Amino acid sequence: MEFNLSTFSLEIINFLILIWILQRLFYKPVLAAIAKRKQFIEQALNEANAMKLQAEAQHTLYENRLKLWAQEKQAALNGLHEQIDAERKTLMAELEVELNQERQKLEVNCQRQQNGLIQLAQQQALQNGARFAAMLLTQAASPTLEASLLGMLMDNLKTLPEACLASMQALGTNQPIPVSISSAYPLTDEQKRQLEQKLDGLANNPLSPHYHQDTALIAGIRVDIGAWVLNANLQYELTAFAEMANESE
Repeated sequence: MEFNLSTFSLEIINFLILIWILQRLFYKPVLAAIAKRKQFIEQALNEANAMKLQAEAQHTLYENRLKLWAQEKQAALNGLHEQIDAERKTLMAELEVELNQERQKLEVNCQRQQNGLIQLAQQQALQNGARFAAMLLTQAASPTLEASLLGMLMDNLKTLPEACLASMQALGTNQPIPVSISSAYPLTDEQKRQLEQKLDGLANNPLSPHYHQDTALIAGIRVDIGAWVLNANLQYELTAFAEMANESE
C-alpha cells in the first residue's frame, strides 16, 4: 500500500475538524455535565458528612442521655432502697414495740393467772386445813382439853388490854353485873370458883355469873361481860381460821 500525502493530509484535517467539532459540540457539555455531576456528588458527600456528623452528635447525645438516665435510674433505685430500708426499720421498731407490749401483757396475764392459781391453792389449802382441823379438834375435844383452855383463859385475864379493863370497871351499877359463861362441857365447882375469883378483879362491882353448856364450842369457854367477849374455845379459833380462808379469796 502506497503512502499518499494528500490523503494523509486530508485525514489529518478531518481528524482535527472532528476534534474541534467534538470539543465544540460534545466535550464541553460532557465536561460541564461531569463538573455538575461532580459538584452534585461533592454536595451529596458534604450533606452526607453533615448528616453523619449530626448522626454522631445525636448518637453521642443519646448515649449521654442513656448514661444520665442510667444514673438517674440508679439514684432512684438507691433512694427507693434507702426509703424501703427506712420504712422496714420503722416497721421493725414498731413491731418490736408491739411485741414487747404484747409480751408484757402476756407476762402480766400469766402472772395474774399464776397468782390466781396460787391464791386458789392457798384458799383450798386453808379450807382443807380448816375442815381437817375442825375434824381433828372435834375428835380431840374432851373435858381435859377444856380444862386446859380454861386455865389458858384465866392466865390471859392478867394481860387484857387496858381499854377492856377500863370498860369493865366503868360498868357502874349498884346491882351485880350479869356474866354469861358458856362451856362445851359442864364445869366443876372448883373450876367455877377459880374462874369467878379471876373475874371478880375485872370490875368494880360484884359479878353475877350464869353458866350454860354449848356443845357448838367443841371445847373451851366463852365469857360475855357487857360488850366484851372473852373466848378460849375451839369454835372461835376455827371460825377465825375459816375467816382467814375467806379473806384470801
